[in-house]
Amino acid sequence: MAALRLLPRVAIIAVAASCVVPGAPADAGDARTPAHHLRLVNATFDSVTAFAMAPAGSGAYVEASFASPLQGGLSSTTVSVPSGDCLRDVRVTFINGRVETYPMLDVCRHSGLRLTNGGGKSFRPGLLVAGD
Repeated sequence: MAALRLLPRVAIIAVAASCVVPGAPADAGDARTPAHHLRLVNATFDSVTAFAMAPAGSGAYVEASFASPLQGGLSSTTVSVPSGDCLRDVRVTFINGRVETYPMLDVCRHSGLRLTNGGGKSFRPGLLVAGD
């Protein structure tokens, strides 16, 4: 019977211990940049073959890898944002060779970029709904 009373406490301790990040000092949060992800929605007629991001104004683009081109129509993928400042320049290359650049995208404030035939539109979490 005593073992049954001990079981809930052991479970709570195990859950609490799993939330601790090993080797990370408590004050390291200020020096670390949280990982960002960007949702890329392709609502154009053409497939996207390349996607790159650079710190705003630097021209130092880092390519994101796709397993296959991001099809046109209405398809999406999520790409990792390299660590750094919030403002980024984004370069998108389409299958027909067209290259579009979207300067000064705030990846901290916006969670994605919707590509349309009229240009790109950044969006915040929760604001993208079907038919948007």
